[in-house]
Amino acid sequence: MTTVPSYTPSLWVRVCHALPRLDLTMQMKDNIFVPDSWEYQQTLLVLSSLSAIALVISLLVVLSFLIHYCCCHRGDRSEGSEEEEEDEDASTGHGYSGKKGRGICCVTWVAVASVTLVAIGVGFYGNSEANDGMYQLTSSLLTANYSLASIDLLVSVLSVSGPLTSMEELFTGSKPFLASTRNCRRLSENVINLLSSISLARFYCIGILCVFLCYRWLSYVLLLLLDLIVCLFILLGLAKQARWLLILMTVLAWLALFLSWGSLGLETATVVALSDFCSDPNTFVVNSTHFNTGTSSGTVSTYFKNTFIVVSHFCNLLTQSQRALSNIHTHLSSLDRNALTQFPKAEVCHRVETYILNSTEGNFHQLVALLNCRGLNKDYIDSLKGLCYDGMEGLLYLSLYSFLSALAFTAILCSLPGAWRSFPSESEEYEDSDSESEDPFTSHQARRPTASGSQRGAMAPFYNYPGAGWTPPFSSAPPLP
Repeated sequence: MTTVPSYTPSLWVRVCHALPRLDLTMQMKDNIFVPDSWEYQQTLLVLSSLSAIALVISLLVVLSFLIHYCCCHRGDRSEGSEEEEEDEDASTGHGYSGKKGRGICCVTWVAVASVTLVAIGVGFYGNSEANDGMYQLTSSLLTANYSLASIDLLVSVLSVSGPLTSMEELFTGSKPFLASTRNCRRLSENVINLLSSISLARFYCIGILCVFLCYRWLSYVLLLLLDLIVCLFILLGLAKQARWLLILMTVLAWLALFLSWGSLGLETATVVALSDFCSDPNTFVVNSTHFNTGTSSGTVSTYFKNTFIVVSHFCNLLTQSQRALSNIHTHLSSLDRNALTQFPKAEVCHRVETYILNSTEGNFHQLVALLNCRGLNKDYIDSLKGLCYDGMEGLLYLSLYSFLSALAFTAILCSLPGAWRSFPSESEEYEDSDSESEDPFTSHQARRPTASGSQRGAMAPFYNYPGAGWTPPFSSAPPLP
């Protein structure tokens, strides 16, 4: 016995669905998924505003660090100028006194870069999971749409009457044959009327959904690449001590910070709304389908709910149509046995009508197979699993990415003033350029000040003859050949 696929809300759906809901007046509201209701939209706005509050807090933190580095360190520089001069050789002019300061700086930036890269990796995984879920949703809806289009096509091509009108004209002189032919025509019209009432709504928003999914995937990829480029180029600017690169990446870091908190707000609202839908999807789908297309709730419940019954909503219509087709086949068999011997001209019309009846019965059996609720229900369950399992998991990972990246860029913007102070000042760069522009053939010891040599005493000249002002005698000897 084959098992019927079913859907149950996941743990994350139940957890997010259980979150309290507050409107703009801070009153508790229900968590029923009603996207058209203004009260429900207010609850989503309140949840999204939490990321705006977090953005304000992060801006205050960055501002406090900027004030700390801009104002507090001026007094430290004036008071500790003598200590900096003594530690100049140990610090090598990089703003951090000694090995301890440089070690703290390296550890800080390694930690920030690690968090940023982890956030980017989580974002790529979440984007892939969300894309897989949306792909499963769209593919299942396309399959269901194909089945619904096939049902409409089979209903439109069903025709049983054919040349029955011509046969009535040929059987005008025989009342029994004429009555049998008219019964066939009435039965065929009854079949057409019964099957024409079978209509199911299609999903016309699949094209728009596919376009939206493509832009969603592309936007997240661009955001992830922006975060990665900013992180790597900030590290490059710190390594090369390039001020222009660091200024440019600081501007992009501010942009990434705003985008991270903004995307977190959108993802929070989307996750909560999706959890509300996935907790009870059947009720919303049945009500919205009935309201938009006019399809009866019983018909939609047959295909969308998790219950499978032997007698479907169209069972009575299909049973009556099957009986009518059987009666038409019986009448045509009777005319074949009795009427064709007396009216040989009706043989061609009878064969055409028999062929039409056989093809109609074949299409009717295909229609019965398509109207079986198990096929469409499987597509419905697959679309729910793609949306509420993979899609929900992907959105949660994207929310985690946005949160981690926002924290990482907040830490980056707080650490950049300290890194900026670690760069050599313009006076130091000018002194270095002056020392490099001296005579390259003069040794480094020769360019150093003679204060250290004065402590050891001056070296006696090589020609140290006794007597001040004494000069050696002039030699009158001839030069050597």
